[in-house]
Amino acid sequence: MTDQKQAMLYGLGTVLLWSTVATAFKLSLRELTPIQMLVVACSASVLVMALVLVIQGRWHMVFQLSRRQYLQSIGMGLINPCLYYFLLFGAFDRLPAQEAQPLNYTWALVLAYLSVPFLGQRLRRADIIAGLVCYSGVVVIATRGDVLSLTFSDPLGVAFAIGSTLVWASYWIIATRDTRDPVVGLFLNFLCGLPVIVVACALTAGFDISPGTGLSAAVYVGVFEMGIAFVLWSYAMKKAENTSRVSNLIFISPFLSLVFIYFILGETILPSTYIGLVLIVAGLWIQQHKAREKMVRASSV
Repeated sequence: MTDQKQAMLYGLGTVLLWSTVATAFKLSLRELTPIQMLVVACSASVLVMALVLVIQGRWHMVFQLSRRQYLQSIGMGLINPCLYYFLLFGAFDRLPAQEAQPLNYTWALVLAYLSVPFLGQRLRRADIIAGLVCYSGVVVIATRGDVLSLTFSDPLGVAFAIGSTLVWASYWIIATRDTRDPVVGLFLNFLCGLPVIVVACALTAGFDISPGTGLSAAVYVGVFEMGIAFVLWSYAMKKAENTSRVSNLIFISPFLSLVFIYFILGETILPSTYIGLVLIVAGLWIQQHKAREKMVRASSV
């Protein structure tokens, strides 16, 4: 099997896992609070990533970093998982999955905008057009199609969802200067963030977590969304001979996610969700397509 075929398989596996997490979020949040879910998911993720590092023979790398890199782990851990997942789970706790999930996909556009002041990149016309298209989709979804009223179904939930995109994009901008092994870095970030999450849970919701669907779904999120999906995507990018073909797979995820949301959660998918999601994906496609065209022209010079 060629490297590109392996990359596509890894990418498809990642997309399948990403497509299930919105459903898993809602199943868990039916029984757990967002902070309780975060404690369970983050704990499961730390264990999974530790196991991955042991299996790959890279566990020793955890102990070979500089003092500055360990301090970096603390700072990045406060951003992800602490702040990012608190906002994301808070959004899913307040909004239907069909609304929260598409809003979260706009993080890629936010990343392009934040890269202008923080990475010195230029804002292209395609980025502006993509933003107008994407955020028109956000408005359609957040108002459930009643765009003229600008009355959001849950303003705080929408704010949490949009806020999570800002935090996630900021995290990846900071990560551009991260020289640690990706899995080692993510493991240490989660390991350093976990005590903060545990303390926050102890001071608020407590640890009265009963065995059941909520606990199982939270473990699933930690193992697959926070752990294995990241590793699979890293392999896909490493194996890919044509990264654009692999990255295009992410556009399947939000539509496939609606299938799980409909059949497992039983949510009736509103027409506004389909329209808004199409606009968001179209905006992201415009942004990525123009960026790839620029890269191709630059490489041919």
